[in-house]
Amino acid sequence: MRPPSPLRLAPAFVMAATVLSLGACTPTVRLEVAPIEIYAKLDADVRVRLDRELQQLLVENPNLF
Repeated sequence: MRPPSPLRLAPAFVMAATVLSLGACTPTVRLEVAPIEIYAKLDADVRVRLDRELQQLLVENPNLF
C-alpha cells in the first residue's frame, strides 16, 4: 500500500488550518453596567403615597386630631 500523495492531502490541511484560525479569532464582548441609584426616587414616591393616604384619612375622619 502506497502512502497518499501530498496533493490529495492538501485540501484536508487547508480545511484544518481554516478551522483552527477561525476558532482562534472568536470575538469577546464585555458589558459593564454601573449601579443605578434610585433610592431618592423611591423615597419621594413613598412620601407622596403616604401623604395622599394621610389626606384621605383626614377627610374621612375630620375629628382625628
